[in-house]
Amino acid sequence: MEVSELFDGLLENLKVDNRTAIAGRRDEIAKSLNKEFRSLDGSTNNQLMIGSYGRGTAIRGISDLDMLYILPASIRDSYKGESGPQNILSRTRKAVLARYPSTDVRVDQCVVVVQFQNFKFEVQPAFENDDKSFSYPDTYAKAWKVTKPRDEIDAIRTYDGLTRGNLRNLCKLGRAWKNEHGIVSGGLLIDTLAYNFFQSTNDYDDVTTVTYDYMVRDFFKFLSEEEDHEHYAALGSGQRVKVKKRFQRRAKKAYNLCLEAIEAEGKSTMSKQWKAVFGKPVPSATTVEASQEAHFYRNTEEFIEDKHPVDIRYELRIDCKVTQDGFRPSWLRKMLLDRAPLRTRKSLDFSIEACDVPEPYVVKWKVLNRGAEAERRDNIRGQITPPNRGQGHHEVTSFRGDHHVESYIIKDGVVVARDRILVPIRPE
Repeated sequence: MEVSELFDGLLENLKVDNRTAIAGRRDEIAKSLNKEFRSLDGSTNNQLMIGSYGRGTAIRGISDLDMLYILPASIRDSYKGESGPQNILSRTRKAVLARYPSTDVRVDQCVVVVQFQNFKFEVQPAFENDDKSFSYPDTYAKAWKVTKPRDEIDAIRTYDGLTRGNLRNLCKLGRAWKNEHGIVSGGLLIDTLAYNFFQSTNDYDDVTTVTYDYMVRDFFKFLSEEEDHEHYAALGSGQRVKVKKRFQRRAKKAYNLCLEAIEAEGKSTMSKQWKAVFGKPVPSATTVEASQEAHFYRNTEEFIEDKHPVDIRYELRIDCKVTQDGFRPSWLRKMLLDRAPLRTRKSLDFSIEACDVPEPYVVKWKVLNRGAEAERRDNIRGQITPPNRGQGHHEVTSFRGDHHVESYIIKDGVVVARDRILVPIRPE
């Protein structure tokens, strides 16, 4: 497989695959609001898709759709007081609920959340200002605040044109990396960092996917060398974009993975190496290439992307208590840090150490055995299962190899947090 073929296939696999469903919901919401605020029947006007979908940087699995509904200027004075934000959001909710009476429709500070299966709309009613910005309601502040999504959309559209589509493609690849490795980051931050990368170099303005291996390598190097920020100035609008969690260490790891993948160019392992960076959306090696590595075992691994949309928005951290009769328990992450060996015949209890996903949610686990012994035993496993001990997972070490355990948090049908830990079992 050539580099261009791999990245062309990866970008194809990242395309939003439910645009028809999203457009249908968008139009029905717009119709209900136009009827409520303008007495118009069947009109889908006066709405603007914002967020990553509006900027054209969304990928498959997107779960939060941001929609701005432009209110008629004639009613602006009626909602000026402290109660104005709450009143306009309540009226918006009532109108949408009339269209979707059996759907969860609720007010959440600045938006009306409409929870459909596998994705939700966050509808923000707003008044358009003379400078093309929008004033939106905030029920916590009991006031109207200003947002500039058109500036962000215009900036990414303009610069994407100047870079022959490479800016948006890099934004999408950044999201794939984020979702694969459970990195807590908003979409606007990913887009802003990609934009800043292109501002820092002209090396990739005119490239094609033939050179994307080097482009993503240098992007992750750029991220790994960023100084810590509490926030960035968003592309176009300059508004503050909060950094939820540091990303530099994981970007450095991604950079090193890119080096290994580039080294594997032309080999049957290239696809596997890039999967370590971007996950399942990377096209697999062809049958001929794969047959060069003759392994006689059943590939029973399951992928969470085949079961749920993945859109990482929250933090999850797992760890594992390692115990053996007659010995004090140890924590696996500390053992890995100390390079302490993990032997067979140990009891392993994986648990959630940190999670900021609002309840309720569903927890799933995956145990994947790797290495020659797992293949020889035809026991690579990899099935996605419910917890088997509380919300955690219990295992016993049985044979050597670099095994992996991963946990997923699923809320409203979407994987919103994930974490994995290496379990390197060594011979006695």
